[in-house]
Amino acid sequence: MDKKKIAVLVGSLRKESFNRKIAKQVMQMAAQSLDIEIVEIGQLQHYNEDLDGENPPAEWVAFRKKIKEADGYLFVTPEYNRSVSGVLKNALDVASRPYGQNAWGGKPGAIISSSMGPLGGLAVNHVLRQPMVFLNVYMMQQPEAYIGNSYTLFDEQGNLVKEESKQFLLDWTNAFIEWVNKF
Repeated sequence: MDKKKIAVLVGSLRKESFNRKIAKQVMQMAAQSLDIEIVEIGQLQHYNEDLDGENPPAEWVAFRKKIKEADGYLFVTPEYNRSVSGVLKNALDVASRPYGQNAWGGKPGAIISSSMGPLGGLAVNHVLRQPMVFLNVYMMQQPEAYIGNSYTLFDEQGNLVKEESKQFLLDWTNAFIEWVNKF
């Protein structure tokens, strides 16, 4: 069986992003079962329908192609002001336009949210599920992944240092692999 191709979108652009570190841990855990890669979103120009004619920006075209070719999606994101980061919302918009050409639709997805605080990005996890209904992405319901106090989880090399966090991510990753393979 061919490995499912999963596009990972990280909702933080910060160089030392804890979300990127979490994404890389999940990618390592899933590497034998999934073809999984981070699809960068920071280079995407803000969506503007006026630019989406015969010659849309090249980065939009390349991004849409990657999203369309993926078999599923993993969103790993921080919470910004009880909502989704602007860069991640822009990525959703770019790949869902022009109207009627949604590149996301009909595929499985999941969310891992994290925060420096104890709530683990609870709000963004639920806010991000709302556009997924319209985009027709089938979101994994359980287990949920809200990772709080993310600044305490990694050593200087970006490795998880807490065994319970490793086990949680491994269990979550296995559930995600099972979810993706149902499609």
